Amino acid sequence: MAARPCMPKRFVVPASDFPDLPGSSGDFELAEALTAAARQLHASGTPDSTIRTAVRLAVRILPGADHAGISVRERGDRRRAVAWTDEVVRKAEGPAGQSDEPPYWDHLWQTPVVRLADSETEGGGGLLADLGLRSALALRLRADKRRLTVLTLYAREPRAFDETAARIGRLFTAHVSLALESATVREQLTEAMRTRDLIGQATGILMERLDIDAAEAFDSLVRASQRENVKLRDLARRVVDSNRSG
Repeated sequence: MAARPCMPKRFVVPASDFPDLPGSSGDFELAEALTAAARQLHASGTPDSTIRTAVRLAVRILPGADHAGISVRERGDRRRAVAWTDEVVRKAEGPAGQSDEPPYWDHLWQTPVVRLADSETEGGGGLLADLGLRSALALRLRADKRRLTVLTLYAREPRAFDETAARIGRLFTAHVSLALESATVREQLTEAMRTRDLIGQATGILMERLDIDAAEAFDSLVRASQRENVKLRDLARRVVDSNRSG
């Protein structure tokens, strides 16, 4: 089973148009818009670029949305923002440990969609109200026992997100999740191929240096990795780098 993508980086993404994505004025079929969005998401290539594309598309697809961000939260820890459309969202999502979490976060462990109707009247929405963000639609992208990944749409008007927005949001996040899984698998396969080649190079270097066969050279690498508590890939890179510098 593919590992969950690690998304430690943070991105500031300007909200800009996608040339092949229909506008959000109601003059297009939802299926057409989601199909165009899916093409953009799957063309992104890496998990990092997929989430960057997702927040940009979310503002175009979701009715009522003015801003969007994606955050990750580990159980017992504060959330960390990993992508946002603008600085307002960056402040709303907040660096780890530097902002109070909005009231809907805990509910997202159990339910895929939570709406905040008005940050000025609902408890816990003070930070959003201070930033001029009156309503929010939080959509769960991923959840397991330890980690929660959420796409949140923000609006400057109260009660901007109705049942239709929530329905479209769930359809959109399904496409995002699929694209993210696909990008993760591609990245893992690419890394596996690179690791295999790196270990092969290191094995060849040890064969020549120590005048041993391939099996003995590989076993030597494995034993050194265990002894030094270093990943085999990293140890192989050290061998290759030392051979180049020597």
